[in-house]
Amino acid sequence: MRLSRYYAPTLKESPAEAEVISHKLLLRAGMIRKLTAGIYTYLPLGLRAVNNVARIVREEMDRAGALEILMPAVQPADLWKESGRWDFYGRELLRFVDRHDRESCLGPTHEEVVTDLVRHEIRSYRQLPVNLYQVQTKFRDEIRPRFGLMRGREFVMKDAYSFDKDDAGADASYKSMFDAYARIFTRLGLKFRAVSADSGAIGGSFSHEFMVLAETGEDTIVACPACDYGANLEKAETIAPAPGAAAPCPPAESVPTPGVHTVEEVAAYLGVAPARIVKTLLYMADGTPVAALVRGDRELNEIKLKNLLGATNLRLATPEEVVTLTGAPVGFAGPVGLSSAKIYADQELACGTDWIVGANAADAHLRQVDLARDARVVDFVDLRQVAPGDTCPKCGAALDFTKGIEVGHVFKLGLKYSKALSATFLDEAGKEQFMIMGCYGIGVSRIVAACIEQNNDASGIVFPPPIAPFEAALINLSPKDETASAKADEIYAALTKAGVETLLDDRDERPGVKFKDADLIGLPIQLTLGGKGLARGIVETKDRRTGEKGELPLEGFLEAFMGWREQVRQGWGLE
Repeated sequence: MRLSRYYAPTLKESPAEAEVISHKLLLRAGMIRKLTAGIYTYLPLGLRAVNNVARIVREEMDRAGALEILMPAVQPADLWKESGRWDFYGRELLRFVDRHDRESCLGPTHEEVVTDLVRHEIRSYRQLPVNLYQVQTKFRDEIRPRFGLMRGREFVMKDAYSFDKDDAGADASYKSMFDAYARIFTRLGLKFRAVSADSGAIGGSFSHEFMVLAETGEDTIVACPACDYGANLEKAETIAPAPGAAAPCPPAESVPTPGVHTVEEVAAYLGVAPARIVKTLLYMADGTPVAALVRGDRELNEIKLKNLLGATNLRLATPEEVVTLTGAPVGFAGPVGLSSAKIYADQELACGTDWIVGANAADAHLRQVDLARDARVVDFVDLRQVAPGDTCPKCGAALDFTKGIEVGHVFKLGLKYSKALSATFLDEAGKEQFMIMGCYGIGVSRIVAACIEQNNDASGIVFPPPIAPFEAALINLSPKDETASAKADEIYAALTKAGVETLLDDRDERPGVKFKDADLIGLPIQLTLGGKGLARGIVETKDRRTGEKGELPLEGFLEAFMGWREQVRQGWGLE
């Protein structure tokens, strides 16, 4: 492709709207343009990158035995009401009414649609397993779309859905997709990690997220350096310390704490460490009051609490509800004598005693509290958010924290949708059974943004070869020179014939402009041909990843190029 005839409107400066590096560089490199909040047009370079990702995704899905289909973007409300998600999914679901007053939505995901498809077609265990996938545009009405392709409202996604006759088959399908995802991200040349994750609004029994590692990532990854344990922050677990031999705790007694509400204020007022204090957090779980206890220097993990309770909706109690439940204003709630809510305590609190807690009375706290003795705790369970240095639940080593960007998620759904939508089959004995499902998503367009977050420098994007819109940039420094242009055309034709997708910069621009655009767009290989090089019989080379420059002879160029190209690919860890 000749750049003089290509639509790649690069920008010298980053638009004010762009916050993260991928958003800035995608705009500056002429790959996307904003239509409205969270919705972008993919320009030719950007679309080529997205299509390169989609091609590898399709190849690995096909290799794993999944079959490609294409489902409608518009989905009837009746299906979502049947599954129970019409109200549960929230305001991210863009709903509308057609001319016949029928409610519909733009699909953010397709569990309902694919289950409806299969329940009308599959009757016997002999037709199972089946795995169907699509690459399609999704829409989620994000409250705050931002960061370009990282968190848009409209995006390209691959979603697959497996149907099996039993748990063993479902586990095999899950592993097949997990392995396929690992191959996809390896082939894309990305540094990634698979971590345990919460299933969220999709539901199901367990799931894993695939994270592209990047310092600018929004997600925190908790990983063990000594074993393969990894989880996102919502799901991460740790081991509570072994309880020591504690001295008998004196009876609890009230101490005045006038106007002192927060853990920090109480600790300072009483002259103790925040770790001696127990926070009592009051929640409403599907309308039922619940108290969650964590150490004063810890943070409650609301996802863990919600999963423990099996709650659909979980929210903090309002100040008015706190007064009703405890008889005291916010800041003085405690577990002793609290009968208006079920009490759950983090497992760490079972390892100690002599705690300080709210007294359920204004301007007062209790000290010398033994939770097992003084409070009606339903259970001591893992409720807190893991912190750096905590113990790996698998091997006991200290956990590390790093940043990542979620680009893929695999779920074992179990019977969640097949039961709700009555997707059944007849087993070997002729008995009706529910299909066991899994679902598997990859953010195709998001991968491009995540790739840039992981691979960039001060000059622009540094694309891995599999994702790059073109593999090589061929820069003709003397487009008005007939000899130079003829040689550039010759090299371009040879590379194209050899299967190397090449962008020939034949524009009548200054060399500095061409070099800056080449670095900005970030193609992995740069080849430069000018008058001086022609006179010496060489083509100048540059590895965009390392910045290393070199030369290749014009005589026998293609053979020499293919050898050097292999070295560039090996630098990316590619076969």
